[in-house]
Amino acid sequence: MDGLATDRTANVDITLERLHEIADAFSRRDVDGIVNSFAEDGEFRNARGPHHWGESFKGKEEIRSYFAPLFAGASDVKWLHTDEFIHGNRAVTQWHRTATLRTGERQEWLGCDLYTFRRGLIVMKDTYIKVVV
Repeated sequence: MDGLATDRTANVDITLERLHEIADAFSRRDVDGIVNSFAEDGEFRNARGPHHWGESFKGKEEIRSYFAPLFAGASDVKWLHTDEFIHGNRAVTQWHRTATLRTGERQEWLGCDLYTFRRGLIVMKDTYIKVVV
């Protein structure tokens, strides 16, 4: 029976505990923690961008190039997770984001992330938001 449990654990792509670790890295504004949550070939799709899918950042360096300036430009950016669920290698998190930009502009919106995981690492993080205008 122990061998069966071990085999099942080895095939788990994502757990609530791992999802919370990733959320904690965002809460700490920990760029290294966020980037290391992605697979080498991981992709982050931001909700905003020049394409109908937003803007895509592929690979750890491109992902870093998005989050490092974000945190530098809004040192109080926060995500309050409000709900989450996992199904197979997919997960969804819902959140409330707030931030104050260097310009003084206050941002506040609701959003969700659609994740795909492989062996506990993010291969796709696709973000959707509702923006107050």
